[in-house]
Amino acid sequence: MSADRGRPARRLLLGPVQIAAVVLLIFALTEALPGDAAVALAGDQPDPERIARIRESMGLDRSVGGRLAAWIERLAHGDLGTSLVSGRSVADLLADGFGPTLILAGATVVLLVPLSVGLGVLAARREGGPVDRLISALTSAVHAVPEFALGVLLITLFALELRWLPPTAVGTDGDLLGRPAVLVLPVVVLLSRPVCTIARLVRAGMIDAMASPYVAHARRLGLSGARVCRTHALPNALAPAIQQLARTCDWLLGGVIVVEALFVIPGLGTVLVDAVAARDIPVIQGLALVFGVVTVSVNLVADLVTLRLAPRVEVAA
Repeated sequence: MSADRGRPARRLLLGPVQIAAVVLLIFALTEALPGDAAVALAGDQPDPERIARIRESMGLDRSVGGRLAAWIERLAHGDLGTSLVSGRSVADLLADGFGPTLILAGATVVLLVPLSVGLGVLAARREGGPVDRLISALTSAVHAVPEFALGVLLITLFALELRWLPPTAVGTDGDLLGRPAVLVLPVVVLLSRPVCTIARLVRAGMIDAMASPYVAHARRLGLSGARVCRTHALPNALAPAIQQLARTCDWLLGGVIVVEALFVIPGLGTVLVDAVAARDIPVIQGLALVFGVVTVSVNLVADLVTLRLAPRVEVAA
């Protein structure tokens, strides 16, 4: 029991170590990028003196260790740097793009949990029946369709042919909540594959849990089927689904790039594409750091919730 009680503490202590590793990895990867950012920023006909000034302003004339130390010092003070292209603070650029991305991801997660859990439980309670076979067939079919292809199909049908929904977010100026209709198709695309994956995990977990000895014992005590399902089977069935939900949240932050490009939504995906095209290193580093910290944090919370729901489940750090 003491070992079980110590697992959450060890997992919490591992979080800062993982974040430190993310910082070092991001720096190493950006250093390994091909080409010279100073030459790219100098224009089509770079002047050697201009290149030298740009390299000095970017700190590229320092050693690798000096650049790493300077970056870590700025991060410690909450400074993500300045965009080399626009001259704006990286934090301000990320703040502008974070709103639309957060709205998309938040709406997806809010719908994802009840839909996937409900479908999984429904299929498990009707194991082997027509409902179970229908849900399994639909989830397998939808999961096989790439997000981009599904997005194009939905735009063609519901926006261009039926004209029920707007095809893109052009004209919203990032105010997605002011025109919620523009969210419908992107959220459906983002929901399509995670709902299928988590529903199948919940179904499998529920079937295993319902066949376990502790559920059989609860039934022998005379508990109702609904109470056995809700109180005893579902918490253990949700443990692997919560881990998958954490990975889905990671994917939502990075995976919205395709959806934002398809529906012209000015979120973090658009900021990242523009920064990579312009070789804007501080913006790329800032975005990678945000994604990394969110990934570590979300997985940490998922591990702790899993330990709470099903202490017998081993959580991979």
